[in-house]
Amino acid sequence: MAQNPRTSETDTTPNADRNNGLHRRTYVRSLAAVVTAATTLGAAGTAAAQDDYEVIEAANQNITIEDGETWENKLIDMTNGQDITITTVGSDWTIRNVGFKGKNNSGTGSATFGISDAGGSSTIENVYLGDGSDGRNGSSTGHGQTAFWVDPDHSGHIDMQNVNIQGFADNAVYGSSPGSGGGGTIHIDSCFAANCRVSHFRLATEGSKVTNSGVLVDEEGYAGRGIWAWAPGTIEIEDCQIEMNGNHTAIDAGANGQGTEVLVRNTDYDEQAGIAEHAGSSVQLEGDSGTDPEALIPSGTPTSAEEAAAGDD
Repeated sequence: MAQNPRTSETDTTPNADRNNGLHRRTYVRSLAAVVTAATTLGAAGTAAAQDDYEVIEAANQNITIEDGETWENKLIDMTNGQDITITTVGSDWTIRNVGFKGKNNSGTGSATFGISDAGGSSTIENVYLGDGSDGRNGSSTGHGQTAFWVDPDHSGHIDMQNVNIQGFADNAVYGSSPGSGGGGTIHIDSCFAANCRVSHFRLATEGSKVTNSGVLVDEEGYAGRGIWAWAPGTIEIEDCQIEMNGNHTAIDAGANGQGTEVLVRNTDYDEQAGIAEHAGSSVQLEGDSGTDPEALIPSGTPTSAEEAAAGDD
């Protein structure tokens, strides 16, 4: 599998440099090169029809969501130890009602979703990735599995709503790359991320925000940052609960020597984990923000793969 260009929490390479040489087009081509045949909608490994959704068996394949297409009502069976990657191209695509059953034990160090929108507006809603991944690093990258990786070329807008991500070894939503590329925005709303390494929600561009969402760290060994804001910002956090139980940092602003600004409204965060401001960054607390968080799965966010795949019907 192709690897998304990522930086660990200790990297010092500037954000722009680490994204050079692997943009969305080469990412898609390299993904396709390592599978027997690159798959598109509806043709992925072993599929079995259900009353409400299609079952797709992970088989180290890539599924490409094309410009303007909708990919929905899928249950991805991860129980055989293989990987799967879903990549988007173009604009105005939709991913909804998708559940991943079983832990990703492939050890490839890839991203389950490689996403970007080329100037329009796209949607991800009702997705379950709550079974997580194992803790191994990919053999060639030194990185573990990422749930969502946003391509540096992302120049449009992506709405993520009612997404449940837990137990991933390398970032739940890695959305900072457009900060040194296309400048696209991401709105994470009514989502839940728990017990992931490095970070849970990671954003960089002005207009990107996390709202009505929860972050929870209550397991040993998965102490990733709650929300990590990269340059240039400004990043907004509103009506969120960031319950870290003293692990790592609740809100971390700035990275790799570059500062940013974060606006926090009506949000509770773990006081012991606290707030960090690097390289001249500023975190501004507004409204009724406090230090008594209770991170719950937002109403409407799926709690199982089957629930997500079946959707509202």
